Amino acid sequence: MPRFAVKLLGFFALLVVAVPLASVRADEVDTRPLPLAIKPAFADVQWPGWKSPEETGIADQFRPILVAAAGDGTNRVFVPTQQGVIYVLPNDQKATTANVFLDLSKKVSYRDKMNEEGFLGLTFHPKYRENGEFFVYYTNTARPRQNILARYHVSKDDPNKADPASEEILITFTKPFWNHDGGTIVFGPDGYLYIAVGDGGLANDPYKNGQNLSKLLGKLLRIDVDHKSGDLPYAIPPDNPFVNEKDARPEIWAYGLRNVWRFVFDGNVLWAADVGQDMYEEIDLIVKGGNYGWNIREGLHPFAPKGRKPRADAVKPANAIDPIWEYDHDIGKSIIGGPVYRGKKIPELQGAYIYADYVSGKLWALWYDFDKKRVTANRPIPAPGNPTVMSFGTDAEGEVYFTIPSAKGQGIYMLLPPG
Repeated sequence: MPRFAVKLLGFFALLVVAVPLASVRADEVDTRPLPLAIKPAFADVQWPGWKSPEETGIADQFRPILVAAAGDGTNRVFVPTQQGVIYVLPNDQKATTANVFLDLSKKVSYRDKMNEEGFLGLTFHPKYRENGEFFVYYTNTARPRQNILARYHVSKDDPNKADPASEEILITFTKPFWNHDGGTIVFGPDGYLYIAVGDGGLANDPYKNGQNLSKLLGKLLRIDVDHKSGDLPYAIPPDNPFVNEKDARPEIWAYGLRNVWRFVFDGNVLWAADVGQDMYEEIDLIVKGGNYGWNIREGLHPFAPKGRKPRADAVKPANAIDPIWEYDHDIGKSIIGGPVYRGKKIPELQGAYIYADYVSGKLWALWYDFDKKRVTANRPIPAPGNPTVMSFGTDAEGEVYFTIPSAKGQGIYMLLPPG
């Protein structure tokens, strides 16, 4: 989850755009605003169990952390909150009622002052229609600073209810600090589960977890949830890059990451948004065994805490992979990764990587030319009110939603064609 921050920028700041990478001339990148329509989604839905601050007298926000589809042909939408309740509802803008699919609020640790914790990830098995398996990533109430990856099953009697007794814990991640939890979990086209894990928190990666292959923190992991290896409740794919490397964790797929907040597959291409620290936010294309530089690099630059000179050992690793795009903290301070658009309602967005900034409230659509290996367009999507975008999601048809914290229970928005 991106860092907590108070937004101070006005509406017209939306038209500021990132400075292209050094290898791309400014006149080669299309930065024209893309005036799409943005409207509340599922605006009339009542969320069971959630009450507004006016009803309770408590400043309790509705914090939808994701919008997801199960891929089972039912065209339902699943909306988990950061407090740990997963809702399910029909993908119908006229819907008025959601069902509680699974309530993990007693297991999930979330506080506003530690808002990078909580329920952070949900994904459904590629064969969910047959096996009813889904996976969650959350911060545990039973032990401070511990994140859990677990498997659950849907109820045998009701497709709109999960079996709360079916939890199988696959991995626990104990962190030295409360922030930088990661939490995105996605199945790849290969059928394996990919997991983003933050570097352990605080600032500067003080334990240098990002570059340490013996630690799971600061990594993107890849595991096989359909088999087991020895005492592990999962198996290690035999082609993982560090399977045969001494002292390296075999689950690791890529490393040198600070706090990936949302990654997504578009076909075989894995896009990731890595939240920066003092100076730069970045977009990466993740490849097998890739080293993305943290904490030696921040974006395209040697990492220098709080603007100081880089450390004496801040030499770019020979195998470090640069981001395809970065922007500095005059533009935004906490990147929120989204999907690559493959829906049908907005032809203007086809093939674009959608992302936002949590602090400045800006949204963009970015196009990348894989033959020329460069960004060709980074077009702002003006959004009135500078929304505090927490996350993105798509429905079964590939249409794009983003979520914001809300005191009124209307924290989901959708992108639509102009007009």
